[in-house]
Amino acid sequence: MKILKNPLNKRIIKFTAAFICIGFIHVFFYSFPVCAQGKRVRDYGIKTGILQPGPNNAITDVKGVKVGHCTLIKGESIRTGVTAILPHPGNIFQQKVPAAIFVANGFGKLAGYTQVEELGNIETPIILTNTLSVPTAADALIDYTFSFEENKDVRSVNPVVGETNDGWLNDIRGRHIKNEHVLEAIKNASGGVVEEGTVGAGTGTICFGFKGGIGTASRVLPESLGGYTVGVLVQTNFGGVLQIAGVPVGVELNKYYLKDKLNPSSEDSDGSCMIVVMTDAPLDARNLKRLAKRAILGLAKTGGIVSNGSGDYVIAVSTAENLRIPYTFTSFKESKVLSNDAMSPLFLAVNEATEEAILNSMFTAVSVSGKDGHRIDALPVQKVIEILKEGLAPPT
Repeated sequence: MKILKNPLNKRIIKFTAAFICIGFIHVFFYSFPVCAQGKRVRDYGIKTGILQPGPNNAITDVKGVKVGHCTLIKGESIRTGVTAILPHPGNIFQQKVPAAIFVANGFGKLAGYTQVEELGNIETPIILTNTLSVPTAADALIDYTFSFEENKDVRSVNPVVGETNDGWLNDIRGRHIKNEHVLEAIKNASGGVVEEGTVGAGTGTICFGFKGGIGTASRVLPESLGGYTVGVLVQTNFGGVLQIAGVPVGVELNKYYLKDKLNPSSEDSDGSCMIVVMTDAPLDARNLKRLAKRAILGLAKTGGIVSNGSGDYVIAVSTAENLRIPYTFTSFKESKVLSNDAMSPLFLAVNEATEEAILNSMFTAVSVSGKDGHRIDALPVQKVIEILKEGLAPPT
């Protein structure tokens, strides 16, 4: 860990929230105070790991990958949204991509898992949203697939939709996500810089007792190891004992799992974390599953414990063009894939990128008030910086 001597002061502003989907016309205003942060963990001089990030330090550093959001903030109780991840800009159903899913803890509603497990590929964009909007998102992905002229005869679609439960801040039972919100998130998808924090599927999420959200990061291997890029995007909504670079930040901030048992208000460890991994490394489904497993190590480095009530899933995809699977493919195709011996550097890359993506989701998030007057504060970044500078050792 490196901490530079350039801490930034936290500014408090009055934020006018809106029912916002970029490109939408209808806007409904509701004002509530939030803590404006928006800076990523590296902007505070905190660097984890040894590998270098890509130019945007985002999942979009993997060529062709696009990310889009649709954020719904309305009145006093709607705090939710959709995030779409596209592995390539073409017709994904016609040009499927190798994929695998690892289930660290299955308390979740991930749609599309069994076909990915069986066939080793993905044929739609990946959608993240809230728990009770998974069926709506799946239906919207079918609409999206049918919108391509080349798919006019398609009669089976395997939509892949992940979720976390934002019901503390959001009126989740209202099921406010509609098909058009999912399609708008896909339409908004682009490369380059990815918006993080309290946005899209991360609008109403909570992480380690503080505001969670969407976070992303990437790592690039040196040319001597293939020069491959690994990008990660997370939707954080889980608990545990927050650690940053090994420092027990959660303990020092007096917010951690089992606090009431160890030091007689409890911080709940339950929740979920969706992790999406993209890489241009030519990996088959078997090695993508191995890569996905290592992403959980990055979650563990932040203090997550994968609790009983947590749905923790990793979706890993290879965007390598030589491995795409045409829908009409009926004969043998020779494709080169990396061997097992080439995997260790990629394991390190996904570990580091996942850890930093989770931290980015918290550092960039803003405080949010929502349903029933509930409020979740953003991570107190300046206090965190002070704790890290002191390099406090874990309690004995």
